[in-house]
Amino acid sequence: MSSKIIILGSTGSIGTSALRVLRFLKNDFEVYGLTCYGNLELFEEQLNEFRPSLAAVASNDLIDKDEYKKITNKFPEIKFFEGNEGVVELVRNKADVLISSIVGAAGLLPTLESLPFIKRLALANKETLVMAGDIVKKKVNEFDVELIPVDSEHSAIFSLIQNADKGSIKKIILTASGGSLRDRTLEEMASITPEDALAHPTWDMGNKITIDSATMMNKGLEVIEAHHLFDIDYGSIDVIVHPESIIHSMVEMNDGAIHAYLSIADMALPIINALTFPDSKANPFETLDLTKVGKLEFLAYDNIRFPALELCYNAGRIGGTMPAVLNAANEIAVHAFLGKKIAFTDIVKIVEKTINDHKVIDNPDLSDIFAADEWARDVSMSFIDI
Repeated sequence: MSSKIIILGSTGSIGTSALRVLRFLKNDFEVYGLTCYGNLELFEEQLNEFRPSLAAVASNDLIDKDEYKKITNKFPEIKFFEGNEGVVELVRNKADVLISSIVGAAGLLPTLESLPFIKRLALANKETLVMAGDIVKKKVNEFDVELIPVDSEHSAIFSLIQNADKGSIKKIILTASGGSLRDRTLEEMASITPEDALAHPTWDMGNKITIDSATMMNKGLEVIEAHHLFDIDYGSIDVIVHPESIIHSMVEMNDGAIHAYLSIADMALPIINALTFPDSKANPFETLDLTKVGKLEFLAYDNIRFPALELCYNAGRIGGTMPAVLNAANEIAVHAFLGKKIAFTDIVKIVEKTINDHKVIDNPDLSDIFAADEWARDVSMSFIDI
């Protein structure tokens, strides 16, 4: 019998990669539910191909539009849910696997709400753990859900430590491509345009994540995510710049040996691993040829040009509501930069100002986290207005 799978954010970069994998694994999985935010044209194509039982469109602005009504009329056999509330309602239907790939804070609530109804969470939404890692891990354990990371770096670490005794691990090393601006000077940073920052050298990602990669905020959020996923102290998590994006992460053992995970820069592989673990499926996609790679380079990250990473380390160490505030302020600042309302260098400045104004709540509950998120969005917007 095939396993039922729900994909949150099916029209995004992870969602489309997941469906590419599911074409290959069609005998093992039934696409049971799909959700999108606003790309109705692509969503219609996905519904037509995979014929899920459930579908949701999160954007309230689209619900009254003729384009959406035509889609619901075209697929009368599909049960449609509407708005963010509809996405939450959809995940309360029992499934075997949920791929959480909605970008940003919007992914937290539906991911949490899905846990009583699923067996495995394939997590690509890092903000879920950044904002509420302790709460999510508690719920995962309460409902006995398998939590398997989909981010390429965390998927690599997950694979590397499967047969390792935790006490033998000295540290984990997350690799970073350095993003589109890794070779730009500090003087050049202030004049960077959205078009410059979106030109990522190795990965094909959505706009928000690509900008986060350019600031290295994305890597900082991954540090916080790794802390929660692997129960490891921040002092034992390192970041190193690796421009080729061939080594996705490394684990250093107490004896000095470093184990590395190598593959091409294609999200299909971590998605296959998240869906089929502990089994190993043959990869029908492109695989790595080291003779074509030629060389691998490693560089220390530059905290002067890319201060976002240290902000994330500090926010993670403080804990409580601080990581949620950092994430919310960053989402607002990135949106403002993409809208050409602020300079590239203002992104991290706005985040730093916001977290400096925040009074941390230790051991927050979910309502505290959402309140902190809302507060941070209002405060960071006030800095943009100035």
